Amino acid sequence: MWRILLLITFFFDEGTANDCVPYRVDGEIVACVCNATYCDGPFDDVPEVPKEGSSHWFMSNKQGDRMKMSQLEFGDCKESPKSQVLSIDTSKKYQTIIGFGGAFTDAVGINLLKLSPATQDQLLRAYYDRKKGSRYSLARVPIAGVDASTRPYSYDDVPNDVKLEHFALTIEDYDYKIPYLKKALDLNPDTKFLSAAWTAPQWMKFTEDDISGLTFLSYEYYKTYADYLIKFLDEYKKMGIDMWAISTGNEPLTALTFDVPLTSMGWMPESMADWVGNYFGPALAASSHNETLILAMDDNRSLLPWFVQPTLKCERSNKYVGGIAVHWYQDYLAEPDVLDEIHNEFPNKFILVTESSITTIWNTSQEKVGSWQHGERYILTMIEYLNHWTVGWVDWNIALDTTGGPNWQEVYLDAAIIVNPEADEFYKQPSYYAMQHFSRFVDRGSIRTSITDTDAVKSSAFLTPSGNVAVVLYNRNDTAQHVILKDSQKRTLCFDLPPQSMNTLIYH
Repeated sequence: MWRILLLITFFFDEGTANDCVPYRVDGEIVACVCNATYCDGPFDDVPEVPKEGSSHWFMSNKQGDRMKMSQLEFGDCKESPKSQVLSIDTSKKYQTIIGFGGAFTDAVGINLLKLSPATQDQLLRAYYDRKKGSRYSLARVPIAGVDASTRPYSYDDVPNDVKLEHFALTIEDYDYKIPYLKKALDLNPDTKFLSAAWTAPQWMKFTEDDISGLTFLSYEYYKTYADYLIKFLDEYKKMGIDMWAISTGNEPLTALTFDVPLTSMGWMPESMADWVGNYFGPALAASSHNETLILAMDDNRSLLPWFVQPTLKCERSNKYVGGIAVHWYQDYLAEPDVLDEIHNEFPNKFILVTESSITTIWNTSQEKVGSWQHGERYILTMIEYLNHWTVGWVDWNIALDTTGGPNWQEVYLDAAIIVNPEADEFYKQPSYYAMQHFSRFVDRGSIRTSITDTDAVKSSAFLTPSGNVAVVLYNRNDTAQHVILKDSQKRTLCFDLPPQSMNTLIYH
């Protein structure tokens, strides 16, 4: 459980205008404090494009720097046996990036409502504002109740309502989701919304007495469930929220592989292909949402070959699927090469990470909530996934309280931002900056390009739509690393990466 271990005081008139106001746990800076009138952000006076012959360098480290900006000059560098030599070849191009973002769950809205309106705005700007924030451009929207809710519910809990005459959005949509989704859209009009259902209404499933566990959609309701999802899209469209994509259902294998109390509904791969090809795909194509993409699977990468192939190898279901949604949990069960294999087999289907989070209930003392290790895990995993054909990354809850909730199933989680309503403030954690080192600089339309890395320094590089090169680096060592970055245009940068530091370099 997330605990405040050290009481600190601070004054907002100290330091420079964009400094992090540190929040410390056991003497270690683990977060930056923001409130209604102040939040850190180093971008106000920084030119978007560095001058010719130089590079902007943004650095965050375990010692407490957050997005510290420096300028590097291209020139001659002397190599040593200990130098970490990285080579960029911008002539080699890979996938095009769609974006980065987070999820607007009931828990997020509940926590936001506990803050003053000014602090709510500050938090949303920290994510979606293009000038001062992280430039998030994706937002995930759960369909009805999930574990990050205060109760289990669907949009039609009247048994056997095949015509869905009782379908209706709930107070959670009107109070906790839609208002904040609209604010995100105001901050960044290019925001794309993607949605997913955790389960169909109970009466549509084989086992009607449990929201989780071994539950499956009854075949007699395949069409009804497709209509149910279309109605969700209809109602959100009326509220000004058009869904760019909708998945086939969150973590369909949870019902089969985990004995944990998570809201879920199981699918078998062949059944999913049948439902997409003969029911949901045609229903979506015939509706006013025929440009909404279907994302297949929405589960862990270890399941990719087994679960995705039946849908994508079937001509009828394949034509309705725009991309593949993956989660980062249990990555140890499959090497990242599985992403390459799926891309090579289905190159016209993009791969998007649609959920990531860290639980707090099993953490060791070395990985307590708010620790640098959480941010480290985020940035290293993002580098890995993006280097293996994924087109973006969506975090789970964008804001939780100091317990990691609320969560009706008591599965408490970490989040990039933790809310403290008693003080009307929030804390930007290391995982927030891990996301920002990508999302702020790697705009939609950026193209991943070739870069080498080493065991000590992990890297990913991109060509942005504005003609810049963005390079994300992580020094995973306890010591500084001397880096020589060689660009294919015969230019070289040399610099020392601080220990355990996240870094983004931008040059034209």
